[in-house]
Amino acid sequence: QVQLVESGGGLVQSGEALTLSCVASGFTFSNYAIQWHRQAPGKEREFVAGISSNGNGNNLYADSVKGRFIISRENTKNTAFLQMSSLKPEDTAMYYCTAIMARSAYWGQGTQVTVSA
Repeated sequence: QVQLVESGGGLVQSGEALTLSCVASGFTFSNYAIQWHRQAPGKEREFVAGISSNGNGNNLYADSVKGRFIISRENTKNTAFLQMSSLKPEDTAMYYCTAIMARSAYWGQGTQVTVSA
């Protein structure tokens, strides 16, 4: 059974940091690129960050998070991470990880991040 389970979300104050984790099972994690997306209430889901299957390429970031967020992965642990620092109220959203290979994509159920002013 394919699963992506996100964790690490929570309520923090502006300027603080959080690290999200995404644990995969049921598929060959190291074959898949990983992306983090987020969706705020009343808004469309948006891309946040992406990393290649082996983690050796140039990571991609949305302009809104560049310099504040870092995506990484540990293929030996089937886990991806999103380190978030200098959080802002506008970062408040449900955060999802997705594993992508060709036309195949798996999504997790999301973890809520709330940043108070």
